[in-house]
Amino acid sequence: MISVLILTKNEEQDLPGCLQSVDWCDDVHVFDSYSTDATVKIATEAGANITQRVFDNWSAHQNWGLQNITFKYPWILYIDADERVSEGLRDALLSFDPTKINAVACEIQRRDFAWNGTWLKHAQISPFYLRFFRPSKMRYERLVNPVSIPDGPVAKIDGYLDHYPFSKGFRYWVQRHLGYADMEAAMRMDDISKGVVFSWKKALFSKDFSEKRYHQKGLFYKMPGRPIFKWFYMIIWRRAFLDGKAGITYASLQSIYEYFIVLKTKEQLHKIKKGKKRV
Repeated sequence: MISVLILTKNEEQDLPGCLQSVDWCDDVHVFDSYSTDATVKIATEAGANITQRVFDNWSAHQNWGLQNITFKYPWILYIDADERVSEGLRDALLSFDPTKINAVACEIQRRDFAWNGTWLKHAQISPFYLRFFRPSKMRYERLVNPVSIPDGPVAKIDGYLDHYPFSKGFRYWVQRHLGYADMEAAMRMDDISKGVVFSWKKALFSKDFSEKRYHQKGLFYKMPGRPIFKWFYMIIWRRAFLDGKAGITYASLQSIYEYFIVLKTKEQLHKIKKGKKRV
């Protein structure tokens, strides 16, 4: 068997469906950031184990959870409250035999769904995530949109993890991504202050998925006109238009998110310059 880890903060709307999708597991852990709604009550009534910690940033929070929560089994499935384990993934997990693979983590294909139920098959930028792993062999880096760093080989497992990012509506999505933009800008400023150099070679040819993503993100954030580039990349290169109006709208929202990061970074640079002038 395996354990399940669910991260929550005020998830009374989405948590019941998430818990129902993992009701086959006898070791479910809800890692809560001191919710003020009925999240903990729902989790407790479902028989889940509750651990609470004040959220600081994504990588620190996730790393703390993996290091401090006592799981019953050596492999865990990590999901968010707005995600659901499909029947295919459930079957693959229940039949999983770690002795038959030489790996410490497995990639799972995630399906992102739009507000109208459309699978964003083409618009979705990263369909594979390291969400099934041995907790002692996994760590995370970056304040937001963290990069998974496995300490060992990676395999794949069948089935889909279904994601509903618009379950709480557009307003929530935008507000959440404004918060993400703050953290992305903070990381960009940190890279600038440290003089971090990102490699084109590693961004294009690295066989290590995590290393490749790290350098891709670093180079992408230095690119002028990034929001426009991302829109064309999603619409033309990834063919988001094949997902219909939902795909085009999603590509536009992702471009707006990139513009949030640009504005937040400029805001931080302006504050630094203003502070230097005062000195």
